Amino acid sequence: MISKFIKDNHLNKYQTIGIFALMIVCSGMFGWLYEIIFYYMNSGFKEVFMRGGNFLPFINIYVYGSLLIFFLTYRFKDKPLLVFLISFFSTGILEFLSGYFLYGVLGWTKCWDYNTEILNFGNIGGYVCLRSVLVFGLCGLLLIYVILPLLVKISKRFKSSRTFMIISLIICGIFLIDEVYNLVFHRLLGYYGAPDFYKSLGFKYIFFE
Repeated sequence: MISKFIKDNHLNKYQTIGIFALMIVCSGMFGWLYEIIFYYMNSGFKEVFMRGGNFLPFINIYVYGSLLIFFLTYRFKDKPLLVFLISFFSTGILEFLSGYFLYGVLGWTKCWDYNTEILNFGNIGGYVCLRSVLVFGLCGLLLIYVILPLLVKISKRFKSSRTFMIISLIICGIFLIDEVYNLVFHRLLGYYGAPDFYKSLGFKYIFFE
C-alpha cells in the first residue's frame, strides 16, 4: 500500500517518512479538536472540557484510526463511496474493541461512554454509536482526499526532502514524547502529568467511570 502511495505521488523515502510523521500529528490533533467541540455541544454549549491526557492537543486513538483507514482504503481511492464504507465499518470495529478492551478487560477508566451523550443512536454498550462511525467515515474521506494530498504538496515545496523529513520527525517526536510521558510516567507511575497541569488552570475533564 505504501509503495502504491509512493508511486502515485512520485515520492522518495524522505518525503514519505515525513508525510506519515505529519499524518500522525494531524490525525491526533484533529481528534482532540473534534472532541473539544463535541463535548462543548454535549454540555449545551455551557462548558469546555479538556480531552485526551497529554500536554499537547493530541488523542492517540485517532492516529490508529487514520493508519487503519489509510492501509485499508488507499487502494480504493478512486471509489469514494467504498472509502467511506470501509472507514465507517473499520473504525467502528476499532472503537468498539478498544473501548471494550480498556474498560471491560483491563478495568481502566472509561475514556468515552455514549450512554451519557447526545446523538447516540445505535449505541452499543457505550463503546460505539452511529454518530461516531458516521463522523469517522467522513474523516476517512477527509484523510484520503484532502489531508494526504495537502501533505504531499507541502513535502514537494521543500528544496531538500531530507530537511522536510527532519522537521516532520521533530514535530512528530515532540508529540510522541508527550504521549509516552503521560502514559508511562503519569498514568502508570503517578508522576505529575497533563491532567494535573490543566486542572490547576481550571480546566475540567470528563470522567465516566
